[in-house]
Amino acid sequence: MTSVDAGSGHPAPPSDDALPLTGERTVPGIARENYWFRRHEAAYRHLAPWCNGAVVLEAGCGEGYGAALLAHSARQVLALDYDADTARHVARRYPQLAAVRANLAAVPVRTSTVDVVANLQVIEHLWDPPGFLAECARVLRPGGLLLVTTPNRLTFSPGRETPLNPFHTEEFAPSELDALLRAAGFAVRHMTGLHHGCLLRGLDEKHGGSLVDTQLAQHGDSWPPELLGDVAGVRAGDFTVASGDLDRSLDLIAVATTR
Repeated sequence: MTSVDAGSGHPAPPSDDALPLTGERTVPGIARENYWFRRHEAAYRHLAPWCNGAVVLEAGCGEGYGAALLAHSARQVLALDYDADTARHVARRYPQLAAVRANLAAVPVRTSTVDVVANLQVIEHLWDPPGFLAECARVLRPGGLLLVTTPNRLTFSPGRETPLNPFHTEEFAPSELDALLRAAGFAVRHMTGLHHGCLLRGLDEKHGGSLVDTQLAQHGDSWPPELLGDVAGVRAGDFTVASGDLDRSLDLIAVATTR
């Protein structure tokens, strides 16, 4: 993937056309953003085998690094994003992708033409998840796959009825995501969760119990060098995916199929 220095495991320096940070979209190549970038990359790498030889539609591609990763094994990847500047950026930086500006409420793809719909860290932003899932079911071929990741409400916004993240409209607990997918007519084949591995658990302990909370408590460019170094050193392999203990997972990962 062009945005990653595979040798060091660190994000590559941002290109001249790098997208700005908005708080809503993860951008590679920025040291302070590396934890979130690697957390998302870990999910993409876990799900990539499901895309082998497939026609893949990524619904909500963001900066495009994830769609580019999936394109290594997929036959074709169509990357959709609602933001026009983002879609143009993806088309310029990742020419191996077909990048299109689109509203996920009405996906501009013919019925039963896609093998896999990938929707990573997006469904929590949508105003009408059931309507979006109906569109996913429409564009997928019979037996097609839907890949979804989303923050686990129980650990991302614990004890709250509304999300902590102002860009999220709705977050889901494991049972809620399962019910949402089944209500949309999908059969849930696998539900797993993303967790911190050994190194990240050590960093949690080092930073007062939560590396995430420590990052969120820091403002602007005032991070102490030790925290910045710890965050910049995180790799995708420092996260683990497990089927057990879903309620304590960081992000939920679902693989579902059309019936």
